[in-house]
Amino acid sequence: MAAVKVLSGARVVLPTGVVENGRVIVEGARIAGSAPGSAERVDLSGHWVVPGFVDMHVHGGGGASFTNGTVEDVLKGIHTHRLHGTTTMVASTVTGEMDFLAQRAGLLSELVEQGDLAGIHFEGPFISPCRKGAHSEDLLRHPDPAEVRKLMDAARGTARMFTLATELPGGLDSVRLLAEHGVIAAIGHTDATYEQTVEAIDAGATVATHLYNAMPALGHRAPGPIAALLEDERITVELINDGTHLHPASLELAFHHKGADRVAFITDAMDAAGFGDGLYHLGPLEVEVKEGVARLVEGGSIAGSTLTLDRAFRRAVSVDGLSVEDAVRALCANPARLLGVYDRVGSLEPGKDADLVVLDEAFALKGVMRRGEWIVAPPLG
Repeated sequence: MAAVKVLSGARVVLPTGVVENGRVIVEGARIAGSAPGSAERVDLSGHWVVPGFVDMHVHGGGGASFTNGTVEDVLKGIHTHRLHGTTTMVASTVTGEMDFLAQRAGLLSELVEQGDLAGIHFEGPFISPCRKGAHSEDLLRHPDPAEVRKLMDAARGTARMFTLATELPGGLDSVRLLAEHGVIAAIGHTDATYEQTVEAIDAGATVATHLYNAMPALGHRAPGPIAALLEDERITVELINDGTHLHPASLELAFHHKGADRVAFITDAMDAAGFGDGLYHLGPLEVEVKEGVARLVEGGSIAGSTLTLDRAFRRAVSVDGLSVEDAVRALCANPARLLGVYDRVGSLEPGKDADLVVLDEAFALKGVMRRGEWIVAPPLG
């Protein structure tokens, strides 16, 4: 019989709200509904217990790249984010040659199949040269459905999301292809008009890749993609809540229009997350990280982030004024639903994986459990 632990005394965030002096029962790798009298008791008084974080857009961490690294490098990056509370994550690639991306998909799909990753996100090469950000312009291409299908096939059923500039030739047909196969079509790195964005949503797009970033600004005569993405209830918007990518008013605007159930906090993290300042590569491009901000050496564009989701959570409640429940929706439940894994993760409910994060009263991370095992053991007693 699997060992049983009863985590008690904390404020526990459940789908129904916050439970004061609550408890979470862990039996083996799962959350259980009851516990025998002999179960181990873990006193977490003075703490919060929230679900493990879910990151649907992350490129690396701990000095390791999901796009270029070996299997060992990718596992190192995964472990780095787990130390910061992300117990479920998708590996995001960046623009590269098609054959190289197909090869990476094969490698990453093995880690999905063995349970280390929740899927693969292809960010590029099907994006706009006008809004390329930290992507190599000479490797960009139109979103040809045949090439989208090539990457889907290379991922062997583990592709979860493609970011597309849907206004480009082949964009709408690619959206329809992805929707037919249950893969998220995300609008991003786009120079689309308002009207073109509405067309893409009607074709089946359901996510906005890092809203506001790498797309035209909101205008009063030409509202562009931002207005279309904010107003449509079919769209969930990604936000990078690191204090660099977004002004707090922009975050508030997104929550005002979308509601807490249509926002997903992401890191968009590159290698330097959890590692430190210095020189790195994002795909083929050189990146300098200075004071935690990643920018291309050539041109100075922001190049992903060094964010971890524990910092995004703490900022959400301490700086942005979100409720703990809304922060949990944005970091846990919403991305889990989008990725199709809410039956296993994203909330603290019996039968789900015992993935959880322990925070102190100031929302600093104090413990991380994944599938019933402490990755970061909380202070006890």
